[in-house]
Parts: sequence; structure tokens; C-alpha cells
Amino acid sequence: MPDPTIHTVTLTPLGAGFAAPADVTLLHALEAAGLDIPNSCRNGTCRTCICRVSAGSVRHLIEWPGLSFDEKREGYILPCVAVACEDVVLEAPLARHVSFD
Repeated sequence: MPDPTIHTVTLTPLGAGFAAPADVTLLHALEAAGLDIPNSCRNGTCRTCICRVSAGSVRHLIEWPGLSFDEKREGYILPCVAVACEDVVLEAPLARHVSFD
């Protein structure tokens, strides 16, 4: 039986998926999986990593990350301070596989 604290995250339009432990930020989990999205501050203020959840749910680790009320209502999140609560599909147009060439 799979560990219920591990969730699957899919990045669209890239189509890449990765495992996200419930206690690890989405940004750290995607980096551990060899993926990258633009990011900078890693504390929920700069908004560089903003993505939109199109399926599933996440929880922010800080009370009010750098998002407007409307952005939160429309499903935008900051993966640097968010964890998956279930399997998630993230719209991350600038996501890419990391190449070490």
C-alpha cells in the first residue's frame, strides 16, 4: 500500500511528474526530482515561483503568502512555501528539466 504522505504532482504543460512528501515544499520536491521553475526568495514574498493549481489542493506554510485575495481564489500558489495535501496538477509554463551538460 502506498505511503499516504507522498503525493504525486504533475507539471503542465511540461507533463513531468514527481513525488512530493507532505512535509516538503513543492519547490524542494520538484528540484529533488531534477526539475526547475524560476524562483528566488524561497520565503513567499518575491512571487517568482507563482504557479496555478488546476487539480488537487495544497496548503501554504505561512499565513498569508505574497498573493492577492483574487489570486488565491483563482488557485495561484507559491510553491516555495506550499505543500501538497493530495495529488496535484500545477500549471507551471516555465518548468523545465534540469540539464547538467
